Amino acid sequence: MEQACAVLKKGEGRAFKAGGLWIYNNEIDTFTGSFSDGDIIAVRDFDGYPLGQGFVNRNSTITIRMLTKDINCSIDDEFIFNRVKNAYEYRKRITDMSSCRLIFGEADYLPGIVVDKYSDVLVVESLSLGIDRLKLKIIDFLKMLLVQDGTVIRGVYERSDAKVRELEGMERYKGFIGQSFDTKVHITENGVKYMVDVQDGQKTGFFLDQKYNRLSIHKLCKGLDVLDCFTHTGSFALNAGIAGAKSVLGVDASQLAVNQARENAALNNLQDTVKFECCDVFDLLPKLESQGRKFDMVILDPPAFTKSRNSVKNAVKGYREINLRAMKIIRDNGFLVTCSCSHFMTYELFTQTIAQAAKNVHRRLRQIEYRTQSPDHPILWSADESYYLKFYIFQVCSDI
Repeated sequence: MEQACAVLKKGEGRAFKAGGLWIYNNEIDTFTGSFSDGDIIAVRDFDGYPLGQGFVNRNSTITIRMLTKDINCSIDDEFIFNRVKNAYEYRKRITDMSSCRLIFGEADYLPGIVVDKYSDVLVVESLSLGIDRLKLKIIDFLKMLLVQDGTVIRGVYERSDAKVRELEGMERYKGFIGQSFDTKVHITENGVKYMVDVQDGQKTGFFLDQKYNRLSIHKLCKGLDVLDCFTHTGSFALNAGIAGAKSVLGVDASQLAVNQARENAALNNLQDTVKFECCDVFDLLPKLESQGRKFDMVILDPPAFTKSRNSVKNAVKGYREINLRAMKIIRDNGFLVTCSCSHFMTYELFTQTIAQAAKNVHRRLRQIEYRTQSPDHPILWSADESYYLKFYIFQVCSDI
């Protein structure tokens, strides 16, 4: 039986042809053959030229997530295993695998699925219909590869509770895959101990993408007074503390996060140096300025202020406000650590926003370092969504 096929309109599929993996609903002219949403179908250009195969879902604006440009290859167990193995071998080469992202969706050519490893626990997030049918197979392949390297996985938890699943016509879900286990997992990263809550923590429980960015502040922190804004469960604050900061204050609007941060401080015997408070950063920064408080380093690691192009303008205002306020309370020749985790806030726009904030408060910035996400979250060129984290370290000086 002939494989079902999507035929593109003339001139469409430009993002895919440039190296991306998505075909949008408005790029498709016709479908041929019989198929169900979630199936793998062929894709051809308007003139019949074969473009490859991918998962189809007519409920989603991203109607086809491409798997291969080979229109004739079989998408079977061997194909999926090789994709999983390639992702796994890449991590073995480029990062410490005690806790890391093992699969990063499109950037590993397995569109719509994320798998994180926290010590001996896996957390899976499935965000597209087609890959959802393969998630158990992918997990089994990962467990097999890990066992071969001496790591036995004691449990798997699913965190497919992101709102984006609804755009795929899927229900949000979280729960155990297989036997239940204690979902409070202890990990160590950069010498810092954490308790990760894979059941109720943000995303899959922890922000692994900042691993080496957290490490990068160690060389600067000794003897400093540090303010860590949007601290979540205290990761940057604790890295500052373990690196020898004189005092650290971490703040977050979530009392649950602050409670976990305090537990993490105690795990590292840093509770006397690293303190946490529950408050709104947008309220706190002007208050600290009015009190005349000064810090040697301010860290800004906010949640994504924009998750769509429609809200970028408001996001720019938010990023400008917190960076401006932070620069006002940094001692001369102190340090600003600032980042954005939204791919809609582009490198150029984020850079311009910080520059405008510095100009408004008459501070000069000397760039020490620019970084992105850790390499277990690889950036796939032409797949813009995979490049989302922008991270700067500046020295903040008085205007001459």
